[in-house]
Amino acid sequence: MINRFKFKGELEEEWLKEAGLSNLFGESSSDSLESEVFLSTLTRTQKAAVEKRIETVTQTMRKKNKQHQIPDVRDIFRVQNDSKGKVCDGSEPSTVRTGENKNETQDGTKGPKFSLGRDEQKSPPEDMLFSDTDINLEIPFAEQAANLKDSSVGKMCKGGGGDTLLPNFRLPKDKTGTTKIGDLAPQDMKKVYSLALIELTALYDVLGTEFKQQKAVKIKTKDSGLFGVPLSVLLEQDQKKVPGTKIPLIFQKLIAQIEEATLETEGLLRIPGVATRVKSLCQELEAKFYEGTFNWENVKQHDAASLLKLFIRELPQPLLTVEYLKAFQDVQNLPTKKQQLQALNLLVLLLPEANRDTLKVLLEFLQRVIDHRDKNKMTLKNVAMVMAPNLFTFHGFGSKTIEQNEFVMAAGTANVMRFMIQYQKLLWTIPKFIVDQVRKQNTESQKKERKDKAMKKLLKKMAYDREKHEKQEKTPNDADVPQGVIRVHAPHLSKVSMAIQLTEDLKASDIVARFLSQKSGNVQTLKKEEVFLYEIGGNIGERCLDDDTYMKDLYQLNPNAEWVIKSKQN
Repeated sequence: MINRFKFKGELEEEWLKEAGLSNLFGESSSDSLESEVFLSTLTRTQKAAVEKRIETVTQTMRKKNKQHQIPDVRDIFRVQNDSKGKVCDGSEPSTVRTGENKNETQDGTKGPKFSLGRDEQKSPPEDMLFSDTDINLEIPFAEQAANLKDSSVGKMCKGGGGDTLLPNFRLPKDKTGTTKIGDLAPQDMKKVYSLALIELTALYDVLGTEFKQQKAVKIKTKDSGLFGVPLSVLLEQDQKKVPGTKIPLIFQKLIAQIEEATLETEGLLRIPGVATRVKSLCQELEAKFYEGTFNWENVKQHDAASLLKLFIRELPQPLLTVEYLKAFQDVQNLPTKKQQLQALNLLVLLLPEANRDTLKVLLEFLQRVIDHRDKNKMTLKNVAMVMAPNLFTFHGFGSKTIEQNEFVMAAGTANVMRFMIQYQKLLWTIPKFIVDQVRKQNTESQKKERKDKAMKKLLKKMAYDREKHEKQEKTPNDADVPQGVIRVHAPHLSKVSMAIQLTEDLKASDIVARFLSQKSGNVQTLKKEEVFLYEIGGNIGERCLDDDTYMKDLYQLNPNAEWVIKSKQN
């Protein structure tokens, strides 16, 4: 029993590291400023999930009699409320209350108008604004699950079935813009990862489903070649050939080869290629692909489809990763389809970039196959049944249990596969409540940094010089940009700067269109789909705006941001 508890404690300690909270323990526990900021932004259910893991790790440490500092879970969260002049008595959750800031901060700078406060999360009227098929991205998923746990509404959309039984889930429009994976800067995506892990764990806790990351048995992997090679090694090879590529070249080529014929071929993906021929092609590709001497004319469509599935199966680490494969499988056990979709959304955010990008290309291809179902007879259900074993079967856990249960799992994982294909556009969206938490973290970090700098006398002169410099920079802008107007910069276009009057219906696409209407310089060589308006600084690192972002609403959310038009890095 002790060994089992010790193992669980080690898993929870690993979870805290993944969540970016490792400095709450050990020698670095005294230097936990970043964690304090992070913890101050957690919701009620997220806080409960963290407390549960900290309690387990704390008990494990005491049993192992570790010498370094062992914090009490109550002390960790008390710091958050003490810093705000409140005493935590265990009943008040450590939630984000940015609504208290109004639109002005203590240091006089403009503050955002967004809130993740407890009252808003628990408010039924706000939740009722969303229909049963709307995916509410404003209220944390675990909070929604807690509110609906004992409600009959929470029992909707249960069970599997054919294509027609999948709900027509949709994302209601967010006036401040929908944020997709790839829209945020790396430093903010790191925060998104930590928040997604905590939110997913909180959701599973509320629903009574165990969430734990898996560890694979160490296996030897190839350091070159095509099949059976880790994604990271493949991309390292491929980027020497095609700099900046994010999808393995062989993966791209196999999909292109399948599509080159026609996607109307009956039984596409279901009918296997000739086994001996597929094996021979595999060996020939290994030898000739990178040399450019492989003859693709000899590859039949069904053989290419078999090679594509073989590539996925042969990955030494599954495309859905060892850590989260079990969590992807367990999605089928969640009570409602909406909660299953919410969990998948968070799991996609947790995937490494290479895995996520490759998965996206695969799902987009599978949807194109399904679009020709009238001719190829490959419906969503059929494609999911064929492809699920390739993504969900993995023999590297060092246990026979999963292998013995493969047949039992088949139907369930096919349902998860259906969800991933059907709702792929939703899955690549970063929930608004997570983006708001990132904004709050950035705001709190900036406040603490300013406070710390002000306390250091040695930096007094530097601070004075900086303030003077900022005043010199802001003076012409303040005179040039009146209230209700933003200045948009486009350093790579002929019109490098423009003052834009904010109106209720002004969208990001309208601003881009104004700049592109200037017919001079290199604007003529740029197309509308190649350039985007970016929100930079303030309470976000960098964010690419979707066309339907209402600029006045976003300005109120981040009044200290700069606005820049530039092309997007692919």
